[in-house]
Amino acid sequence: MEQYKVTGMSCAACQTRVEKAVSAVDGVDSCAVSLLTNSMGVEGTASPEAIIAAVEAAGYGASKKVDGVSKAQTSNDDSLKDIETPKMKKRLIASIILLIPLLYVSMGHMLWDWPLPGFLDGNHVAMGLYQLILAGLVMVINQKFFISGFKGLIHKSPNMDTLVALGATASYTYSVVALFAMTSAVLINDTEQVMYFMKQFYFEAAAMILTLITVGKMLEAKSKGKTTDALKGLMNLSPKTAVVLRDGSEVTVPIEQVQVGDRFVVRPGDSIPVDGIVVDGESAVNEAALTGESVPAEKSVGDNVYAATINSSGYMVCEAKRVGEDTTLSAIIKMVSDAAATKAPIAKIADKVSGVFVPAVISISVITFIVWLLVGQTVGYAIARAVAVLVISCPCALGLATPVAIMVGNGVAAKTGVLFKTAASLEQAGKTQIVALDKTGTITTGEMKVTDLIPVDVSKEELLKVAYALEAKSEHPISRAITEYASERDLELKETTEFEVLSGSGIKAKLDGDMIYGGNTKYIKGVVGELNEEDNDIVNNLAWSGKTPLLFAREGKLLGIIAVADIIKEDSREAISELKNMGIHVVMLTGDNEITAAAIAEQAGVDEVVASVKPDGKETVIRQLMEHGTTTMVGDGINDAPALTSANLGIAIGAGTDIAIDAADVVLMKSSIKDVVAAIRISRRTLTNIHENLFWAFFYNVLGIPLAAGCYIAAFGWELNPIFGAAAMGLSSFCVVSNALRLNLIKPYDSSKDKKIKNPVSGILIEQETKEDRKEVNNMKITVKGMMCQHCEAHVKKALEAIDGIDSAVASHEENLVTITNSKDVDESAIKAAVEEAGYEYGGIL
Repeated sequence: MEQYKVTGMSCAACQTRVEKAVSAVDGVDSCAVSLLTNSMGVEGTASPEAIIAAVEAAGYGASKKVDGVSKAQTSNDDSLKDIETPKMKKRLIASIILLIPLLYVSMGHMLWDWPLPGFLDGNHVAMGLYQLILAGLVMVINQKFFISGFKGLIHKSPNMDTLVALGATASYTYSVVALFAMTSAVLINDTEQVMYFMKQFYFEAAAMILTLITVGKMLEAKSKGKTTDALKGLMNLSPKTAVVLRDGSEVTVPIEQVQVGDRFVVRPGDSIPVDGIVVDGESAVNEAALTGESVPAEKSVGDNVYAATINSSGYMVCEAKRVGEDTTLSAIIKMVSDAAATKAPIAKIADKVSGVFVPAVISISVITFIVWLLVGQTVGYAIARAVAVLVISCPCALGLATPVAIMVGNGVAAKTGVLFKTAASLEQAGKTQIVALDKTGTITTGEMKVTDLIPVDVSKEELLKVAYALEAKSEHPISRAITEYASERDLELKETTEFEVLSGSGIKAKLDGDMIYGGNTKYIKGVVGELNEEDNDIVNNLAWSGKTPLLFAREGKLLGIIAVADIIKEDSREAISELKNMGIHVVMLTGDNEITAAAIAEQAGVDEVVASVKPDGKETVIRQLMEHGTTTMVGDGINDAPALTSANLGIAIGAGTDIAIDAADVVLMKSSIKDVVAAIRISRRTLTNIHENLFWAFFYNVLGIPLAAGCYIAAFGWELNPIFGAAAMGLSSFCVVSNALRLNLIKPYDSSKDKKIKNPVSGILIEQETKEDRKEVNNMKITVKGMMCQHCEAHVKKALEAIDGIDSAVASHEENLVTITNSKDVDESAIKAAVEEAGYEYGGIL
């Protein structure tokens, strides 16, 4: 998406006009204009010159915005700078200085008989000229309304400024005509006519309209500035310099000069200048600016560090890996900025109305003028009603209703570590009915951990010491889980000899003169003989609960059992519970076998589990789920890419440095599905706020325009002075923006205000084939040696399912067996090659 800065827009009608003009350019696929940030996002092959020319032809100005590097490093994105408020403040002060003496004469003297200076007292022509001059000066000071308004009229794209300009011009012009008529009455000494025309002056109305609109626009501009605070805060995060090592010396250079491969120094309290990797030292780094996580992350050699995070303690030397627009911070800025430059589908309602709003208001104003003349009212009265219609109407409230809420909601989400790529994705999240969660790395940690330690006739410490000594020389994921568990407890690592790996079974070695063994049940049975009933039940129960039991023995005697598993994250169950309380149906997708999947599903508390699903099969499941309701897919953004793309909404979880995952609509900076709940919660609140804004914008105009036209005079005696109409117009947009700012009070992790959706999905949505069903399909069983855990099973499964014709492969490391379901004949050589390429031993077809 290419972004442009657009100047000259004053309301939603301008926004619609620019969008239509650019959309008509050849090569433009889509165009979204934001009145909030005065920006435009364009997708397509059209040249920047053609796009800018189209904007200028529509009566506005445009220029291509700076790229991600400049925005991230220099913070010079003018579209977010509040340059209008200072100008309007000066105009307002000057207008008020002139308005006060004008009101003193036009209202103070005429209504309450306040005394006048001698040169005006009794001189009605002088009083008229006095008002004409002061009102004229106010109009000159606020000439921007007239330039923009009449320019829009000439280009056949009237806007809010057109309404203001027409209202002020009509009031002023009629007053000038009345002044000249009064001079004629003075010449013939017709006192009654003189007093009549004095009451026909609307000079103060013209000046007051402009002043009040300026007040409203200034308040609106200030409030709009607050809606972009999150984005501006991100832009200001990155340090402007870095301390790099050049020829052994520390040199401070501008951030733009840091290159990939440079080594830079970070001292305690310093901001990390670019993304990199720690090559020396260790520290704790506060990454709250990027992830929203308040607890500092521990960093040591080999760990990644990110630009704009703060080094809390310790001295580190890092090597630059991503600089400029490639840093994580720049990617976040681009994502938040792009979201602001796009439109939510709900905004289309306001866009359609805004396109015809101003011409419709002008027509209503003309009709109002004519009708009041036809019913016998004076020209002055008819003009007052027509002007009131012009100045009370507010297309800005319609135009701002959606984008201000989207910007504030997106800012709150960014602070939380939730990044919506588009306004549409922010809207879509709140409509979620079904959440499909990938298991590994999403619900679970994705790493093997020790879950159970069950000694037999020895202490837990003794069992763990033997396992530690035996597994320390193995690189297998299960071995790493056991060695990490033991090292965390500061156990002494004893040296072993005669270490040997027995493929597909286990390992053995000599410790203190004794042979020690570790491996699966079948292997250990060959060492110690048949297990007693109690030990056998323990092993079976562990396996059925989705864990991998490893047995250890010394010199033919069983020492105990250690179980490992890919455990669920601490907050997964809580997050899933909150999703269910919101009325959302939660489905877990996994490639694991049914036993392991069912065990994890029970622990996590999901509504439904779909097991033995390969990556391309997840996409099929998502499409089936979408038939039952709006579906959000949550995965790691890589293996789950097809499913993320197919779902109504794709959420990539725990992206870290891989933030720009193209397949996902939403990126979560932390590896927690609590942020999935937070994203949905923020979206729901934002949608509610948009509905409130749209209701106010429509209600205000539907009620205000008839009131200004005088429709309620006969029934209720309600009559609106044009001055109060201008005040209402000026404050209406301010009210919409202020309401949107309430979104800053959202507590993304507070579930107390959650409500269930109106039509929750229930029951089992995906009917999986049973074991009996599978018998009717072409099956074959093969032996594969070398599998030791569920990770091994997953590797073999993935390798075999990649073969054309194989629908599924269910592996068992316990039995060294793989059951293959195939829809057509598969050559055995292809199966053998796939198994061996995955690093295992092929044993043939049974």
